[in-house]
Amino acid sequence: MRVLTVASFSRRCDLSLAEAPTGFVIQVEGITKRFPRVIANRDVSLDIRYGEVHALVGENGAGKSTLMNILYGLTRPDSGKVLLRGKPLPVSEGFLGINHGIGMIHQHFMLIGQFTALENIVLGSEPRKGVFLDTGTARSRVENLMREYGMEVDLDRKIDDLSVGEEQRVEILKVLYRDARIIIMDEPTAVLTPQETRSLFSTLKTLSDGGRTIIFITHKLEEVMEVARTVTVLRAGEVIGTMPVTETDAARLAELMVGRSIETVSGRKAGSQGEPVLAVENISLKARKGHELLTDVSFTVHRGEILGIAGVDGNGQDELFEVLVGLAQPSRGRVEFLGRDMTHASTRQRLRAGMAHIPADRIRMGLVLQFSMKENLILGRHTEEAYAGRVFLKQRSIDESAERMIKDYEIEPADPEIDAGLLSGGNQQKVIAAREISRNPELLIASQPTRGLDIGAAQRVRGLLVKQAEAGKGVLLISADLSEIMTLSDRVGVMYRGRIVGIMPALEVTEEGLGLMMAGVSQGGRESR
Repeated sequence: MRVLTVASFSRRCDLSLAEAPTGFVIQVEGITKRFPRVIANRDVSLDIRYGEVHALVGENGAGKSTLMNILYGLTRPDSGKVLLRGKPLPVSEGFLGINHGIGMIHQHFMLIGQFTALENIVLGSEPRKGVFLDTGTARSRVENLMREYGMEVDLDRKIDDLSVGEEQRVEILKVLYRDARIIIMDEPTAVLTPQETRSLFSTLKTLSDGGRTIIFITHKLEEVMEVARTVTVLRAGEVIGTMPVTETDAARLAELMVGRSIETVSGRKAGSQGEPVLAVENISLKARKGHELLTDVSFTVHRGEILGIAGVDGNGQDELFEVLVGLAQPSRGRVEFLGRDMTHASTRQRLRAGMAHIPADRIRMGLVLQFSMKENLILGRHTEEAYAGRVFLKQRSIDESAERMIKDYEIEPADPEIDAGLLSGGNQQKVIAAREISRNPELLIASQPTRGLDIGAAQRVRGLLVKQAEAGKGVLLISADLSEIMTLSDRVGVMYRGRIVGIMPALEVTEEGLGLMMAGVSQGGRESR
C-alpha cells in the first residue's frame, strides 16, 4: 500500500499546505444527526482555526463523540456540511478522514500488543521494496518525526512492554506518519501520570506551533484552561458557546456544560482516625501462569476516613478490588473486616457483614442491563425480608424503595420500570451508588466511581462518598483520577506493579510526588497502617 505523503495529501484535498496558514481550517455548518429516540447533534456549527488547540467539552450525551465521528468519517450526518479550508468535505458513504489529513486518537488505544512500536506506526501504510517491507525507509521517516516533535519511543519494543505514555506517543506518531494536519484527541490524559500529561501538553504545543490543528476532547476543565486556545461547549447536542479560554474559567465552563452552577465537593480533612474497619495484611495474588499480580499489599481503612488508592491503570487495582469483595482468593495474606477474618468469605457473606462496593465496570459487574431499574436497585438484597415473601417478591416494597432512591439520588428518567441498559452512564452509576449505599454499609469500596461521567454526575457521586465518611463509615477509593484522589482522600496510597509503594496523609501529598510514585521512580513515606 502506498504511503500517503505530504504532497499526495495536498493533491487529494486540491489544496496547497502553503495556502493561508491562518483563518479557519474546519468549518462545521448546521450538522444534525438523529438516532432512534435521540438527536445527537442539532444544527451544530463551529469554526476551528488553523494551528490551534481547540477544546470540545460537554456532558456525556452532549454530542461530542458523534460530531467527531462525523469529521473522521465513522458517522454520516443527516444534514449540514463540513468545509476543509473553505472546500466541502464529502462526509458521506466511503468518506475516510485520514485521506483528507484528519487523524483521530481514541481514548482506548488502537494498538496491537504483540507488534513493535514501529510496526504499529506504519501498519497499513508500509513502504515497500517490491513485495517486501522497506524497514529502513519506515524507520528513517518515524525517527525524523520523533526528532521534529520531541517524542522518544523505543521502536523495537513491543506495545505490551511500553508504558501508557509511550503507547500514546505511538498513537500520535501513527497519525503524523500519515500526514494528518488535524488531530482529534479523545480524553488523551485519562490514564496518564502528571509527568506524562505535561509531556503530552508540550508535544501538543510543538504540533500546534508547527501548523497542526488539535481538537481536544476532555472532561478535565483545568486542562482546557492550560492547553487550549479556544473552547466550544456542547449541551444536549447543541452548541452553547465558543470562546477564547482567556475569556472564561473552569467554573463558568462547568456551568455552561450542565446549565446550572456546580458545587465543588471536597474531603481532605486532618481529623483523627477512628477504629479500623478494614485491615489488609500482606495480600498476594498469583495469575494462572504463576506470576504475581499483587505482592504483599497491606493497609488499613478507619472509620470516618477516605483512603485513596492512586495509580496508573493496570498496576493491580482491579485485582485488589476483586480480592477485597470476594471475587478472587489471595495466594497468601489476610483480609480482616470489623475484626473478623474475611479472607475466604464469599461476596454475599461480605455484603451481609456490612461491606458494599461500586465496581469499575458498571456494565459487566454492576448492573443487569436487561433488568428494570427497580430490579437493579435491589440486586443482592432480593432475598432480604424487606423484599422477599415466602414465594414471591414484595412488589409494593420494591416499588416504594425504588421511588425513594430515585428521588434521593436524582436518577433520570424517574421511571423505575425502564431497563437499566437505556440509562445514561451517569444515571447507571447513580443506580449502583444508591443500591450500595442504601445497604447502610460499614465499609464502601469504590473503584473508579466517576470514570466516564460528566461533571455534574461525577460531583454527585463524589458527594456521596464524602457523606459516607462523615457518617463514620470507612471508604476505600480506588481511582486513576489524581484530582479526585487528592480532593477527597484523607490518606493516599499508590499502587505500582501490584505493590503499595507508599501511604501518606493527603495534606502532605503533591501532584509531582504522586506522579513519580505512580511511574515507579520513587517511593513515598510509610505511615502506620
